[in-house]
Amino acid sequence: MKQIKKKILFGEYVSGIGLEKALSIKPEDVIKEIKDSGLRGRGGAGFPTGLKWEFAFKEESDEKYVICNADEGEPGTFKDRKLLTEQPEKVIEGLTIAGYAIGAKRGFIYLRGEYIYILKNIEKAITNLKEKNLLGENILNSNFHFDVEVRLGAGAYVCGEEFALIESMNGYRGEPRNKPPFPTQKGFRDKPTVVNNVETLCFVPYIVSKGAEWFKSFGIEGSTGTKLFSVSGDIEHPGVYELELGITLNELLEVVGAKNPKAVQVGGAAGICVAKKDFDRPISFQGLPPGGSIIVFGEHRDMLKVLKNFLEFFVEESCGQCTPCREGNYRLLEGVNMLEKGNCSYRYLRELLTLCEVMKTSSKCGLGQTSPNCFLSILENFKDEVIFR
Repeated sequence: MKQIKKKILFGEYVSGIGLEKALSIKPEDVIKEIKDSGLRGRGGAGFPTGLKWEFAFKEESDEKYVICNADEGEPGTFKDRKLLTEQPEKVIEGLTIAGYAIGAKRGFIYLRGEYIYILKNIEKAITNLKEKNLLGENILNSNFHFDVEVRLGAGAYVCGEEFALIESMNGYRGEPRNKPPFPTQKGFRDKPTVVNNVETLCFVPYIVSKGAEWFKSFGIEGSTGTKLFSVSGDIEHPGVYELELGITLNELLEVVGAKNPKAVQVGGAAGICVAKKDFDRPISFQGLPPGGSIIVFGEHRDMLKVLKNFLEFFVEESCGQCTPCREGNYRLLEGVNMLEKGNCSYRYLRELLTLCEVMKTSSKCGLGQTSPNCFLSILENFKDEVIFR
């Protein structure tokens, strides 16, 4: 098994060190350090974090904002909940450094509605950081002012998409916008806005304090650093694991105690279902999607029922704004019901596969673009079980 180095996010860290270092250098230098580290978004999309900050930094505006996306709604994902529960100060410090880097004075934590029980914990952390002069007015006597506010979501899965999140914060229905303009151009209140995932922001204080080269000593080229994985399903030791990017799925399964698994859903419901023949593939931005959710299915699981469960979720959670997603997911679920009854023809099945490609290329946001993944991967890898029942 690949050697697992010392953890980053669950290692020791003294609050304020990264922020103090950031405030001692220019915002441009902070952004350069993040760019050089190769840090990419840990929410699933994997966009280069430093590049996103640079876009916002270069925009001229009287106001700018940074938002922590804590709307963790992907089925099987619970890593951000652990960070917000155990290390909220680290999240807020990363948010504050991001604010300094792009020139923002206000930051927000958009908290999933179902996580309301964590709200008091986050508000307590905000108060503690203000008492330590690590948040608020004249932070560490640097003449930098930055404050953080928590906004609660209302249980919409689609608000995990950054523009739907921003629309919700603006007081509108949570729906994706057309791009461009991008959030770094016109985001919250039509001002330049950076949206980063909880886990992404937690890495920021470490990178600023220890340097880009230190961070790059973890993971592999193109997928630097460690990654939190929410692992559940038919395993002995479910939970949140911090492992290096580049680890193979087989190695991860050995760590969590998976006994003779049949399939693994990687990247949540919107990810792909991996069969045994591909368990030796690495989890990275170049390999299996490192979204953070790993759901393990044992030999006794009916993969058609698994597929039906995922599609029922997407039908329920589609915002209904665009036709490919709204109608497409419904038709895919209808096809699964036909497969269950044994009356889905090969011709109609081929039409559904074509529909998947249409959804991926023409849906307005990531929900419709990725929801066909489970249909495509389960049909491809478990054809005998799903079709020839």
